[in-house]
Amino acid sequence: MKIQNLTNSPKVPFDLDGYILHSEKQIELVHLLLNPGENLAEHKNPFDVLFFVIEGNGILSIEGEEFELTATDVTKVISEKNRGWQNNSNQDLRLLVIKLL
Repeated sequence: MKIQNLTNSPKVPFDLDGYILHSEKQIELVHLLLNPGENLAEHKNPFDVLFFVIEGNGILSIEGEEFELTATDVTKVISEKNRGWQNNSNQDLRLLVIKLL
């Protein structure tokens, strides 16, 4: 058995505070931290993604439409849709990103 956490997981390959907690053929779990005022620019992925808000609140934009999500909210964004995040609060925004590969 292997136990992963934020101290022993590999960092994501882009300039944000994110760690790959688990990765295998069909699924990848990523912990992502957005500090107050920090953004993840809109982008597309060739796979569906579930976002679970662990802590804080922020704005998820999907194809230019904005949705405010708060702690314990979960939503799915289907592949090839532009999506991005904005932490417009004064507290950390922690997300569990579940990539359905």
